[in-house]
Amino acid sequence: MTLSDPIAPAKPAPKFKKRRHLSRELALQGIYQWRLAGGNASDIDAQLREAKIFSRVDVTYFSDLLYGVLKHVTALQEQIQPCLDRQLSELSPVEFSILSLSTYELVHHPEIPYRAVINEAIELAKSYGGTDGHKYVNGVLDKLAGRLRPDELALHRARSFKQN
Repeated sequence: MTLSDPIAPAKPAPKFKKRRHLSRELALQGIYQWRLAGGNASDIDAQLREAKIFSRVDVTYFSDLLYGVLKHVTALQEQIQPCLDRQLSELSPVEFSILSLSTYELVHHPEIPYRAVINEAIELAKSYGGTDGHKYVNGVLDKLAGRLRPDELALHRARSFKQN
């Protein structure tokens, strides 16, 4: 920040992070499509590969998310349901898709910090969900993180406590 420029421009997001975000966004669209219309992963994958943004995604990560969520959807639902205040079938297709995607990441990608998974889910819910859907997604994923990654959550809380 300088005197002539009191508000410094934000640094652009690293390309890797942006590519991962786009991968999540496109995988979310595929999961949403599957939730509404059914179909198989390879047909949905082929259709999504025709999207304009596909050239900018992390293809490996996108494929892992799409195929992984659809392959493990029953197990993911079993993880999500105890953290809900209603039946899974009562969730909007967008909330269902975001929670499935994020739960998959929490379970199958421990290298990604749980806070990053939750933040990405909140951003997706703000972009694609209902007015306050991001708040609901945040609450459910906070509960899930406590169940799926208790050690990481405890470490995060301990660090936060030390800083205060």
